[in-house]
Amino acid sequence: MLLRTIAAAALIAVNALSYQQALAAAATIAPGTNDYGEVFNQIAPRNKIDAIKQQVTILRNVRYGSADLQTMDVYLPRKPQTGMPVIFMVHGGAWRFGDKTARSVVLNKVARWVPRGFIFVSVNYRMLPTARPLQQAEDVARALATAQAKAASRGGDPAKFILMGHSAGAHLVALLDADPALAYKAGARPWLGVVALDSAALNVVKIMQRSHYRLYDNAFGSDPAYWRETSPYYALKATARPILLICSTRRDHSCPQARSFAAKAGMLGVRAEVQGEDLTHRQINATLGEPGAYTDAVERFMGSLDPVVKRTLAATVPSRQ
Repeated sequence: MLLRTIAAAALIAVNALSYQQALAAAATIAPGTNDYGEVFNQIAPRNKIDAIKQQVTILRNVRYGSADLQTMDVYLPRKPQTGMPVIFMVHGGAWRFGDKTARSVVLNKVARWVPRGFIFVSVNYRMLPTARPLQQAEDVARALATAQAKAASRGGDPAKFILMGHSAGAHLVALLDADPALAYKAGARPWLGVVALDSAALNVVKIMQRSHYRLYDNAFGSDPAYWRETSPYYALKATARPILLICSTRRDHSCPQARSFAAKAGMLGVRAEVQGEDLTHRQINATLGEPGAYTDAVERFMGSLDPVVKRTLAATVPSRQ
């Protein structure tokens, strides 16, 4: 029962369901599994699931490495196209839990962007305690390289990738973006830009030097050199790609860290924009893709990166058959 309760707590954090829903879903999870997302997709809004089924083809568990969690799901428009831009999404979960299929990660984003002509890739990666954050970033880089290498065969353009991540996933994509050399070493090609959804870990050094949650100790340990190595703020170089930093104004440290990062980026000539949202940490992830000012603002940034992206965002969604 204790393990089920822990699983339920993780599911609540990632998917924001009620405790009763989470506990009931956790009771169906086989011991030892980390694949929570499919359970929650069963209780996601049926209209959006129906729309996805009719307009989207899903390639599940595409491998980019030999470890169990080195997989990704690829969401494609049912109508074949060529030269499609790609959104490459990295889930969060305190560097310890979470899944590429969680509804807060994929549902609204896939429902909005794939029918318009985007490919959406959702990535899993090894997590604590098996892999520490720097290894996780290496996994994400390897996944990116694999997705880019296979993009053209699926109708995508390997040069038109937008990286996106939430929470711990936002930290990982920001780290890769701050110094793209890590991703290039894994075989990745340059991407258009990054949308970082509410990371409060842009400056790990600053976090560890003040009062902080224990989850940061679990992730980053006690070595100041490692704190610096895994801080996007300290990794930041002039070669970084444009980045939009979404931050929750309801959290104490997210927006200040984003503004500090953007200020340093500006001094290096790197485009970095900060967008504060009066949303919870979970809502910043789960509601992106729903109609409204928040999604519109994110799409304005995305569209500014490339004319094909801008044109794809403006496309009319095909009617359901």
